[in-house]
Amino acid sequence: MLSDKQIDDAIKAAPSTPGESNQPEHRDCIRFAYEWLDAQTKTKGIQKKPFDLKHLIQRWAGRYVSSSDVEVAAHLHPDIRGRYPYFNISSRLTSPSINRISNLGETYTQTKGEDHDLARYSRAE
Repeated sequence: MLSDKQIDDAIKAAPSTPGESNQPEHRDCIRFAYEWLDAQTKTKGIQKKPFDLKHLIQRWAGRYVSSSDVEVAAHLHPDIRGRYPYFNISSRLTSPSINRISNLGETYTQTKGEDHDLARYSRAE
């Protein structure tokens, strides 16, 4: 799991999304995005068609996630390349296991994951 220091350092170093700062909603939101990205199959090339990544992540985690949170998480992840929303992940998305974030205090604080649409995913962890 990412430490607060790793996240704070990445917030300073990561490129920001145009029109937004990298100030996170909450450090757990960056952890949600990191874990969601980690579950995805990585590709050699960058996606050409964008996904609504922040929405997919927040529906899975049950809490608002900003595009900057996703950008910082991608910056932290050693296998992710690209800029939001174009990353080197497969278009055949993997629904991450909730076990990845079940120990985080912000999980399901705004919804209970009822909007997590499994039809958007090709496979599950």
